[in-house]
Amino acid sequence: MIAFGPVPSRRLGMSLGINMIPPKTCTYSCVYCQLGRTSRMTVERMRFYDAGEVLSDVSVKVGQAAARGVDVDWLSFVPDGEPTLERDLEKQIRGVKRLGALYDGFEPRTAVITNSSLLWNEEVREGLLQADLVSVKIDAVSEDLWKRIDRPQGSLRLGTVLRGIANFASEFKGTLWTETMLVAGINDTPESLIAVADFIESLKAAKCFLSVPVRPPAEPWVRPASEYGIGLGYHILRDRKLPTELLIGYEGSEFARTGDVEEDLLSITSVHPMREDAVEEFLKESGESFTLIDRLLAEGALVENVYGGNRFYMRSLEKAK
Repeated sequence: MIAFGPVPSRRLGMSLGINMIPPKTCTYSCVYCQLGRTSRMTVERMRFYDAGEVLSDVSVKVGQAAARGVDVDWLSFVPDGEPTLERDLEKQIRGVKRLGALYDGFEPRTAVITNSSLLWNEEVREGLLQADLVSVKIDAVSEDLWKRIDRPQGSLRLGTVLRGIANFASEFKGTLWTETMLVAGINDTPESLIAVADFIESLKAAKCFLSVPVRPPAEPWVRPASEYGIGLGYHILRDRKLPTELLIGYEGSEFARTGDVEEDLLSITSVHPMREDAVEEFLKESGESFTLIDRLLAEGALVENVYGGNRFYMRSLEKAK
């Protein structure tokens, strides 16, 4: 199940996700990651899925959404790991863009959400130039904080990563966004926020998002930045005339259906943990009962956890392999 959704995104409206990296294969092991700790840490690019296979799976999902009258705003590369680890990412982006010729009125826009760690690689940058939108992550610009919050693969160096981001920003003709995840006690201090804002200012991004963990994180001690820290970060960026927005709310529960309730639930929750009320509404609209969730939990296909006073359901990463 490479394609999933469409799902409501805090950034991209109704987004059809493309999950083309095996579970938790990443260059980072971020403390706040909603999918848990990285199990396969690497910076080696390889082919995980054939570009034709990705195109076929996305085409099916687009067709299902169109048949149900569900508009797809974006085709988003938001996998279980770092998307730029896929060697054929450029081919995959070019491939899904061709879907516009198959469906009347559909003009596919492609987005890639990257942690930015491989932008020092020229081939990675060239591949991403094909996307319509790229969101780059910038959680910290000091070595100590970067290692504490993002926990990078050992060969990576922050200076190299930051230069890669700057080079890509100067080359990219599409829409560039930045995102900074604020974790209490790590990168929500005035010093860290000012340093991040200074770097982001040089990128000329179309939007600068400040976000906080809203789903269960990899490490149980992780907490969202305080309202004070969030507000401070917002004002520091806005003082530099940066187009800043906050991502601190819940997306809602309007998850699209394709007909197979179990497959839809497992596909969505493999990269997008669903809150209990969203699951209940999803099941109600699909004519299913919560018995389905009980069964998937008993089979180990789903796991549940509690964060911020809410219960979430996520696909078991072991089952997803």
